[in-house]
Parts: sequence; C-alpha cells; structure tokens
Amino acid sequence: MQVGGLRLGPVHLAVVAVVAALAVGLAAWWAIRDQAEIVPLEPAAAPSASAASAPPEPLADVSAAAEPGGDLVVDVAGKVRRPGIAVLPAGSRVVDALEAAGGARNGVDLTALNLARPVVDGEQILVGITPAAGVAGTVGSPGGSTQAGPLVNLNTADQAALDTLPGVGPVTADAILSWREDNGGFTSVDELLEVDGIGEATLEDIAPLVTI
Repeated sequence: MQVGGLRLGPVHLAVVAVVAALAVGLAAWWAIRDQAEIVPLEPAAAPSASAASAPPEPLADVSAAAEPGGDLVVDVAGKVRRPGIAVLPAGSRVVDALEAAGGARNGVDLTALNLARPVVDGEQILVGITPAAGVAGTVGSPGGSTQAGPLVNLNTADQAALDTLPGVGPVTADAILSWREDNGGFTSVDELLEVDGIGEATLEDIAPLVTI
C-alpha cells in the first residue's frame, strides 16, 4: 500500500491500526468521564441545639445511706410486768416499748391502744391507768385502782409514801423497805411477791401505781 509517496507494508498497517484503536478508546473514556455526575456524600446529622444543651441525666444514687438516728429513752409505767426506763432504737413504736417492759399484765384491756404509734424520746407511756394532770402518752384503758399523782418509786419511796398504796399498811411498808435494803433494790414490780404480806391480789392493785 502506498500513501503520499510512502509504501506501507502489512506491518506498518498493523501498527497504524493499533494506534488508531487506542486513540478511539482514549477519546471514548474521556467523553464518558466528563459526563459522570459526582454525587457528594451527605454530612452526618449534627445534634440539635436542644439536645446539645440538655444536661445529662444524673445517675441513680445507690450508695445513699439512711440517716443515723439516736436511741429513744421512754418511761413505761402502769400495768406492765417490768415498768421503768426503756432504751429503744430510733423509729420504735409503742408496741416495742410495751415489749421492752415485759408486756401488759393479765387482764389489761389494750383494745384502745395504738400499738403502731411512734414513740417520742423522753415520753412516759402509762399502761392501763389514768395519767395525772399534765402527763401525756396514756396507753391502754384505765382499769382497777387508779391514783391521781405521780407513781410511787419502789426504790426511793419512804414508809409514808408506801403506806399510801392500797393493801399496804405500816407493817407491809416496813417489809418493803427491809426487802429493798437486803436485796439492793427492786428490778421489777413482780418482786413485790417476795415481800411478806403481799400476794397476787395485792400486787394486782399495787402494780399500776408503782414504778422502779
């Protein structure tokens, strides 16, 4: 083959064909590249202003401990087995004070008693007797012999004070004083049964009127 005075052989024609094919392919790729649409990536959603300004929720406080409370000191008197001072933990109820005093004596009607009432430090709880004027905290229904005035303390009362108790005369009062001196004092009202001249019936009348 002769082109412009040049004679081309089969080899030259093959080279020209390859070059032409490469030129066509490059031109096609370039055209496709120019037509391609670039799609930008969407940015990640930013938190809203209200969410960004909201304070974090506080963690639950699981280590909070109950506030410590002091002991309660109450005076349980009247128709109980062991009248006197009772030291109870904070939050105690009347039923706890009654149990600390050994419970109510037989025959005492406690239907009107609010066993669930919280006790107050320093109060006097009277069981089964009518309180003297100005004394609060009556517990139980009054019954049996009553006395308007302070309770007689078996460990500090003299003969005259003991002689005011029902069923106790001068002789029995002296016997109480002698027993108290020999034994170092009373620890419970029931110990009156160990005194000469005092039986169950007399103790039942005396118990609501004395304390230790």
